[in-house]
Amino acid sequence: MTRVLAGPYCTQILGDLGAEIIKIEHPTRGDDTRSWGPPDAPYTDGVERQFPGESAYYLSVNRNKKSLGLSFNNPSGISILHKLVQKCDVLVENYLPGSLTKYHLDYATLNKLNPSLIYASVTGYGQTGPYSARAGYDVMVEAEMGLMHITGERDGPPVKVGVAVTDLTTGMYTAIGVLAALYSRRDTGLGQWIDASLSDCQVASLANIASSGLISGKPDSGRWGTAHASVVPYRAYATRDTNIAVGGCNDKLYGILCRLLDRPEWITDARFVTNALRVANRDTLDRMVEDRLKTETTEYWLGVFEGSGMPYAAVNDIQGTLNHEHVLARGMIEEVEHKAVGKIKLVNHPVKYSRVEPKIRSPPPLLGEHSSEVLGEVLGLGEEEIKDLKGEGTIA
Repeated sequence: MTRVLAGPYCTQILGDLGAEIIKIEHPTRGDDTRSWGPPDAPYTDGVERQFPGESAYYLSVNRNKKSLGLSFNNPSGISILHKLVQKCDVLVENYLPGSLTKYHLDYATLNKLNPSLIYASVTGYGQTGPYSARAGYDVMVEAEMGLMHITGERDGPPVKVGVAVTDLTTGMYTAIGVLAALYSRRDTGLGQWIDASLSDCQVASLANIASSGLISGKPDSGRWGTAHASVVPYRAYATRDTNIAVGGCNDKLYGILCRLLDRPEWITDARFVTNALRVANRDTLDRMVEDRLKTETTEYWLGVFEGSGMPYAAVNDIQGTLNHEHVLARGMIEEVEHKAVGKIKLVNHPVKYSRVEPKIRSPPPLLGEHSSEVLGEVLGLGEEEIKDLKGEGTIA
C-alpha cells in the first residue's frame, strides 16, 4: 500500500530478494508516478489507456510486483484487504499517521486479524512528535533535516541532491527493518509495527557530519561543493572539455598527483608540504591544479592517471553512466520484455551473492494487471464475484 518512491523502493528491494509483492493501487489513478512522465515508454500493444505509456519514474521502482487495482473506501475493498492481511507476512504503507484508522486498516486492527503480521509505516516525520501530521516529501525533509544546508557550491545557495536520496535511504532502512522483523518472528511467532520516517533516516544519514556537530557543539562548516572540508586537493576540477575528480588525500597520493601533473616542485613547496598547509592554502592550490588540468582533455588525464593508485574519476552524465563499461560488466543494466511496451531496460539489483542471484523476475506491472489472479488464487474468489467487484468499481 505504497506509492511514489520510498515505499515502492523498499518493496522492490524485497521483491528482488524473492518476496512476492502485491501492490495495492487506486483502481483508476494507480500509483501517483504512473502519470509522472515524460519520459514514458510508449505502448506498442494497440490497447488505448489513460496514460501515454508507462512512465520512466514508475518503471524505476516497481518491478517484481503484482498490481491489484483496489478501492478501499467501501466495505468490499476493506474486506478484501482484511482477507489478504491474514495470508500475508508483511504490509508496507505510506499514508499519513492515523489516516488508515477510519478504513480499519491501522496496525491495531490488523494485528488482531493476524498477530504475526509485520506492519511497516513509511511517513515523512514518523508516528509521533510535533511534526508527525506533516506531509513529508524528500525535498522538504532534505531542507528540514540539514542535508540541503550542506549541499551546493561554497558560495552558492543550498540545493537538493540530484536524486531523492532521503526517499531512497528510507526505503533501504525500511527493507532492513522488515527483514529484521521477519528474523525476530522466526523465534517469537509475532509480528510488529515498524515506524520508519524520512526525517529520522535523514538525520541518521548525516553520519560523520552529525557526529562532528555533536562532539564539537559548533556550527557545521557549510557547503563545500565537490570539495572536502579537511582534505586538499580532493574535488572535481575542470579539464579542457569536461570535468574530472581527483583525490590527493594524503601526502603520498598528493605526491603522485604532482608528479603525474608534471609539477614535482609542488611536493616540496612550503605552502603545501602537509595536508594542514594545503587546507590553509586551498584556494591557491586548487587554482594551480585546475589550471594544469585545463590544458588537456579528461580522456587524456584518465590515461595519465591509470594504474597510479591515486583515486580519480571522470564526472559522467547519466548516459555516460548507463553505458559505462564497468556498469555493463557488472550486470547493472538488464533488458526485460514488457507485455505492453516491448523491450525495456532497467537498472538491476546492486548486490551480488555467491550462491543466489537477486533478479528481475517480472517487469513493472500494468495497473490492475494481476487483480483477477490475486483475488482468485490468493483469496479463492470465483469469476462471477470478481466480475461483480469490477462492475461496482471496487477493483480494476
